[in-house]
Amino acid sequence: MKTYFAKLLDIKKKFIVIDADGVVLGRLASIISIRLNGKHLPIYAPHQDCGDNVIVINAEKVKLTGHKLSDKTFYWHTGYPGGIKKRTIGQLLNSNHPERVIIKAVERMISHNPLGRVRMKNLHVYSGLNHPHNGQQPEMIDVGAMNLKNKRSI
Repeated sequence: MKTYFAKLLDIKKKFIVIDADGVVLGRLASIISIRLNGKHLPIYAPHQDCGDNVIVINAEKVKLTGHKLSDKTFYWHTGYPGGIKKRTIGQLLNSNHPERVIIKAVERMISHNPLGRVRMKNLHVYSGLNHPHNGQQPEMIDVGAMNLKNKRSI
């Protein structure tokens, strides 16, 4: 038997809109990474970019379980002596760029190589309801209805 590999002409990239309102962050990030990688398609190949373009709206309304809003901390270093800085995920969600929380969660689920960087360019995250991709006629996916554990009302 011969192994089938999809050619560039066979790959049809769709635009997907996901509403993050009330959806648990980790479950949302795993669904987004599957869509970006293209693992939901029968023509998936790990060495090709065959995934969809994903648009996430309402990034500031994503939910976290447990005490992660106050306990989960991101650290970084400025490069200067004593320059370690930290910020909780609750502070990130209440800042000017709450979409960075979703971007970081998905980024850590995508492979860390040149193909992973190309796949991350297919992710577009917006903090509000509006997005500039209406011309691509995106398809809406309800992540909260996929599984009861995906959505939290609290």
